[in-house]
Amino acid sequence: MNNEVINALSISNELINRYPWLPSLKKIYEDIGEKPPAEFISEIFSNIDSVQIANRVLKIFEAAFNNMEEIPDYTVDNLNVHVYLLLKIILYALNNKVITNRAANLYSKNAYNDMEKENSISNIYDICHDLDLKINFYDPPEPFGLKIIKNNREKLRANFSIHYIDYLKLASNLRDEHRKLTNNVLISGHVFVQNKDLIRLIQEYVRNKFLSEETEDNASLKAFIKEASKIQGFKDLYDKILSLWEKRKEEFDFTFKLDISSKEEMVLLLPPCVIEVLKKAEEGQNLVHHERLYIVWLLLALEYPVEHVVNIFSTLPDFDRDKTTYQVEYAKRKNYTPYQCSTLKSLGLCMANKYKDELCLTGYGSKDPSERKKLKHPLFYIQLKKYRSEKLEEYQKSRAKRELEESEKRNE
Repeated sequence: MNNEVINALSISNELINRYPWLPSLKKIYEDIGEKPPAEFISEIFSNIDSVQIANRVLKIFEAAFNNMEEIPDYTVDNLNVHVYLLLKIILYALNNKVITNRAANLYSKNAYNDMEKENSISNIYDICHDLDLKINFYDPPEPFGLKIIKNNREKLRANFSIHYIDYLKLASNLRDEHRKLTNNVLISGHVFVQNKDLIRLIQEYVRNKFLSEETEDNASLKAFIKEASKIQGFKDLYDKILSLWEKRKEEFDFTFKLDISSKEEMVLLLPPCVIEVLKKAEEGQNLVHHERLYIVWLLLALEYPVEHVVNIFSTLPDFDRDKTTYQVEYAKRKNYTPYQCSTLKSLGLCMANKYKDELCLTGYGSKDPSERKKLKHPLFYIQLKKYRSEKLEEYQKSRAKRELEESEKRNE
């Protein structure tokens, strides 16, 4: 086996502009990296390119809020570094876990797509080298195993092998069965990985770069926002992003509690798409893949205990408790957002017409049908039902109290 490791030269400015999350950013753009955030912001918005930088950052948030897989009109140039740093600063200022997750997922997917399109395989090696990964590069690709499907045999080859400790660090949050160390070829302490799998590991590194931006130091955060907001360009951009979020957050931000011990409350509040899947499961019908994903993600979002979610599947013909528990626990760690209404419709899982559900069919808000808002997410359905239920309960208690007081007055 050829274990030749190429001695990489210092990373190029072009590669940093393309992938500004690389550690060498601090070396190549040392003048930027050492500046306090407020000073950096001030320089950005006094720059001739400030409008372009701000618009690019805004597009990233728009794309994240709209569930897009790529950043539209993504441009690789020297401004890309400023866009990346400003994006991280704004995420810090927003300090919203939901927004951070969505931006992290989008930006890391964009990085994955860019790396997959790389014309030069040596660039991937340079990225790994900059990340201080212990990696071997093979040219031509090194054979490392066979892939056998029925009677077909395919010899597997790889350009890279990565030290198992680095592999485990990068793959620690990726719980797919095929990423387990025991399911990969390990030779002389190195795991052989094909290009797309290595790029996926790097994507996870990029995602985690954003997740570290959250803070619990609210006093420092408020002081920073107050200082940064003195810069008009920053304030305008920050306010635009907050305005966008206000319009969309009901689809992502579901901060309410349900009494999961009360089956009656659950049934009264659940949308028909959920009731339908639960009925099928109760009857022991086999659920299709998307039905399983949907019910798991939604119930976990409602903080339903893992063991209760697992038990829902216990009536299914292919039930395996250990396997199901593993999958539900994995979904809980990943904190997936359940399908929104448009996705449920495209998958044929929307049951509004079958159950003739008024809230699903007519929406909410004004009595005027032309001004009513359409539901966009089943979790908002539950949130709205919960809110209405609580308001009705408050009204009934208040009314009963008034009637009691009036009755007592009449009897005096």
